[in-house]
Amino acid sequence: MGASRYHSPRRADAAAATRAMILAAGRELFLAKGYAGTTVPQIAQAAGVAVPTVYASAGGKADILAALIEPITHDSAVTETLVAIAGTEDAAEIVTLLGEGVRRTHERHWDVIIELFPQSRSEPAAAEVYERILRAYQDAFGTVADRLAELGALRPGLGRDDALDLLWFFLGQAAWPTLVRDRGWSLERAARWLTAQAAGALLPAG
Repeated sequence: MGASRYHSPRRADAAAATRAMILAAGRELFLAKGYAGTTVPQIAQAAGVAVPTVYASAGGKADILAALIEPITHDSAVTETLVAIAGTEDAAEIVTLLGEGVRRTHERHWDVIIELFPQSRSEPAAAEVYERILRAYQDAFGTVADRLAELGALRPGLGRDDALDLLWFFLGQAAWPTLVRDRGWSLERAARWLTAQAAGALLPAG
């Protein structure tokens, strides 16, 4: 019989702690210096580890950026919002639920969504990360557009793709920083206004 592989919980914990330090260092540097202006040796120095340890534990810069961004798509607010939307036939409530779900996600991951996510377009190695996360983000919005179309709740002349376009325009990634970061609105105020605009554009009057 071959020797069984010994699994050390202590070793696994140490590896997880090292990875966490590397990701934290990457996050801080990406926010301060930008993705393009950050190097793996800088991340290693900030994390207090050797450069090979960065690659072994977390990968290259694009891998680190992906690890920082991808938790957004798995946030419980996303799942909870989609479940709630699937459980109602009230179109206005569906749009409100989406706006509130996006607000909650932004509240939990503001720096990642507003600062790190756009940075993933800056280099070819990170562009794939951007496209992957963008698809996941838009797929969630597509589920909401499907639900509104399925209920026959859209304004006359609007189809499913029109609904997705309008939902993305009012509640997608670009709208929030314009109001919150650039104009100083609270997330709550932005959510109320953007949701009202989306509902007005999508749903029949009255």
